[in-house]
Amino acid sequence: MFSSSIIVAPMAGGPSTPELVVAAGQAGQLGFLAGGYKTAEALAGQLDRLADSGVPFGVNLFVPDPRPVDQQAVRGYREKLRHEAARYGIRLPELATEPDTDAWSAKMDLLFQQPVPFASFAFGLPSAAEARRLRSLGTEVIASVTTPVEAGAAAAAGATALIVQHANAGGHSAAFLDLDAKPGKAPLGELLAAVRQVSKLPLVAAGGIADAAGVAAALDAGASAAQLGTAFLLADEAGTRAVHRAALAGGEYPETARTRAFSGRWARGLANRFLLEHRDAPNGYPQIHHLTSPIRAAAAAAGDPDGVNLWAGTGFAKTSSGSTAEIIARLSGSSGGPSR
Repeated sequence: MFSSSIIVAPMAGGPSTPELVVAAGQAGQLGFLAGGYKTAEALAGQLDRLADSGVPFGVNLFVPDPRPVDQQAVRGYREKLRHEAARYGIRLPELATEPDTDAWSAKMDLLFQQPVPFASFAFGLPSAAEARRLRSLGTEVIASVTTPVEAGAAAAAGATALIVQHANAGGHSAAFLDLDAKPGKAPLGELLAAVRQVSKLPLVAAGGIADAAGVAAALDAGASAAQLGTAFLLADEAGTRAVHRAALAGGEYPETARTRAFSGRWARGLANRFLLEHRDAPNGYPQIHHLTSPIRAAAAAAGDPDGVNLWAGTGFAKTSSGSTAEIIARLSGSSGGPSR
C-alpha cells in the first residue's frame, strides 16, 4: 500500500503546510496534510495546491465525538484560567453552546468530490458507509488507533490500514474508545505485535520514533511504514511557530508530559509552566481548545513559551533542523548526524 517507509505526520494548528507535504513527496516519502481546525474552504484550497504538485499525499481529519462532556467542570476550568487571561491581557471567550464538529460533514463532502490517495482519521472512525464510499473513489482509509480493541473496531468499520500510535507520540492522543485510560507501558514493538493479533491490515508505527534507528526498529517489528511528526517540526517547510521552534532547540524543557490543559484532550508536549500548573484540567475537547486559544496566541506573540502548547514526542531531543529532504535523508540513514 505504501511506496515509502517514512510518513510525515499531519500536525494540525500550523506545522503541516502544503510545502511540507510536497517536500516529503519530492523526497520520495508520503506527507499528510492536517485538516483539523481548518474550514472546508481553506482545506479545499490547500488540496488544489497539492493536486497541482503531482506528488502522492494524504489528508487527516478529526472525527467529532458525540459523547457529552461535563460542562460544569469546563466552566470551573474557565474560572481557573482567568489569571492566565490577565497575564496576557486578553479576554476569555464564552463557552460555545452548540457542538463543534470541526466542519466534519463539509470536509467529508470535499473528500468525496475531490478524492485523495490517502485519508487518515483521528479521535474516532468514519462510518462504515463513509469508509466504503471513500474506498470506492480510490482512497485508502487509514484509522488511528492506540489499542488492539480500537484496531478491531477500525477494521470492522472498513479501514484499509491502521496507524498504531504509542503514548510516546507528541500532540494529541488518537484514543477514541476510553479517553481516560492510562497509557500502556509496553514499547511500540509490543503494541504493534498486539495489534497484529487482531488485524492483518497494514500497520503504520507512530510515537516516539525520532531517528534512523527508530525507523528501522519499527519496520523490523512488522510496520509497513513509520510515521513521524516531531522529527519534522524544525523543518524549513514546516509552519511551526517561532516560539515552538526555539523551545525545541533551546534545551530549556528537558521533559515531556501528557496534559489536557490546552485542549481538554490528552496530548503530549514539553513540560512548560502552563502544563505543570494545570495538571487538573478536565476532559472537555474541543471547548477547552477554544477557551485557551487566545491565551496561546497571546503567549506566542509575546515570545513566551510557557503559555503555548509545545507539542513534542518523547524523542524530541533528537529533532534536527534543515530541509525536509535533509531530515528524511537522516531518518533513512543515508547522511551524517543531525544538526541543531
